[in-house]
Amino acid sequence: MRILGLSAYYHDSAAALIEDGRIVGAAQEERFTRKKHDSRFPVHAVRYCLAEAGTGLAGIDRVVFYDKPFLKFERLLETYLAFAPRGFKSFRMSIPLWLREKLFLKDLLKTELRRLANGAGSAGGAGWNEQLLFSEHHLSHAASAFFPSPFDEAVVLTMDGVGEWATTSAAIGRGKSLEVHKEIHFPHSLGLLYSAFTYYTGFKVNSGEYKVMGLAPYGEPKFAKLIFDHLLDVKSDGSFKLDMQYFDYCTGLTMTNARFDALFGGPARKPDQPLTQKHMDLAASIQAVTDEVVLRLTRSLRDETGIKNLCLAGGVALNCVANGKVLRDGRFDNVYAQPAAGDAGGALGAALVGYHLQLGQARPGGGDRMQGSYLGPAHAQPEIESRLAACGARFETLDEATLIATAARDLAQGKAMGWFQGRMEFGPRALGNRSILGDPRSPSMQKTLNLKVKYRESFRPFAPSVLRERVADWFELDGDSPYMLLVADVVKSRRRAMTPEEQQLFGIDKLNVLRSEIPAVTHLDYSARIQTVHADTNPRYHALLSEFERLTGCPVLVNTSFNVRGEPIVCTPDDAFRCFMGTELDVLAVGNCYLRKEAQDPALKQNYETAFELD
Repeated sequence: MRILGLSAYYHDSAAALIEDGRIVGAAQEERFTRKKHDSRFPVHAVRYCLAEAGTGLAGIDRVVFYDKPFLKFERLLETYLAFAPRGFKSFRMSIPLWLREKLFLKDLLKTELRRLANGAGSAGGAGWNEQLLFSEHHLSHAASAFFPSPFDEAVVLTMDGVGEWATTSAAIGRGKSLEVHKEIHFPHSLGLLYSAFTYYTGFKVNSGEYKVMGLAPYGEPKFAKLIFDHLLDVKSDGSFKLDMQYFDYCTGLTMTNARFDALFGGPARKPDQPLTQKHMDLAASIQAVTDEVVLRLTRSLRDETGIKNLCLAGGVALNCVANGKVLRDGRFDNVYAQPAAGDAGGALGAALVGYHLQLGQARPGGGDRMQGSYLGPAHAQPEIESRLAACGARFETLDEATLIATAARDLAQGKAMGWFQGRMEFGPRALGNRSILGDPRSPSMQKTLNLKVKYRESFRPFAPSVLRERVADWFELDGDSPYMLLVADVVKSRRRAMTPEEQQLFGIDKLNVLRSEIPAVTHLDYSARIQTVHADTNPRYHALLSEFERLTGCPVLVNTSFNVRGEPIVCTPDDAFRCFMGTELDVLAVGNCYLRKEAQDPALKQNYETAFELD
């Protein structure tokens, strides 16, 4: 039995396909179209999933969409009526799109599916009347976390901006059943509160929240009390309400308003304005508030249900700082976060809702069914060589042992490396198959990768990949974190004490202070966003880390996503070569092909650099 799940038309379109309960493939549309956060119908992602399963749409038993558009439209209308006449401009802009497309999403989906089945020239929406089903947004999120998890029983906490009405929900999963028990409804949203501060500190909503989380350790939570006193009424069980007098997202075109500006002493930062200590303190404050609300929610759920396992989903579940605090709080024995926790993961959740809840099928046995989140396309070695040759690349082809030895040696010598192997990751994190790697012992590696490779803000931290069997020797974590969704501190024995002069530094001046034996992955508060690497899910990456440890005594590598700012993570060998040539990466490993920058055609290098400038 094959079920195809879809998310589209809002954020991060994606497709996922399960066969008899096993995940065959899952991918975001942006990876194929090269348009970041592409929200269009995921034509390319669907084609990939079907190819991975070796079938066409005729071989699909059900297609399940990840939310219910009529309920969203109901929320839209009720919100505008509640705030009328305010918000007419926003209403006037959004309603035509709903009346033209989103309100009739079932017909639109049927048309797209028919085109896929019969070729791009076909039109019309006939067919798929029985096979096309709809899930609810938060149920899709919850299913994406619980059903692939290794738990037979778990509490599932979903937190995001908003689905149809729900912004926070608690579900209980047992076996093949999953039921949402309680919800907090729009406009009261922890995700939208965090996004409001993302907007106010000058970053882009729905993509800049990572930046706020990364900026937080540079500041002090000086505004946390102000947030609790004026913006957020939170109860002991974690339930909360926002004072909507300070926000404009219900009726306007911005997240916050003049009253919010007055409360925090000025207007929102423009993206091109410099970051000040105040912005860092604001980031620290909203992070501290988020941590507190999430801890109250999880503690309450543990006390209410007595269940020892927790699953996390929704965009807020990508806040690995809060996740780490939940784990260290110790109320739950096990914490599992869906690696594609945002809307892309809703496609997988929708497929799982269709299979387990709508069709009543049992869960297959086994542990973590996400397979390391390596669920995207792979490229065979002959295809890699053919594609690279067509790009004009100069490379040597190595056997696996030589590849591992060469790559580890170059990393140990301080080279920045593009690492493209196996199946692409599903979700926003690169987990060792579409990664940029570096030596974490290097004092300059963080700055080099941010400014010369990623072309992004210098304060952004990098994550460590570490051998699972060695994680406790380097970090205050003795468990699994395969999806880079838990933060833990570097162990004290690996830290470096700050001098009195260094302790007096403020803001960005703290950036270049060496804090540990692995400064490139140690944040200002000695924390790190950890990925544990397992030999069973990623043997080649595990082998690379093992060889790097043999050479250096360090089982850790810097791991960041293989892309530059503004672009999706690379998908194909062509994408990898283009990124390699347009940045200051030193070496590139694509499958068994090994490329050195100095060996490439200088004219070709100049062309790629110019292309990046034009982009």
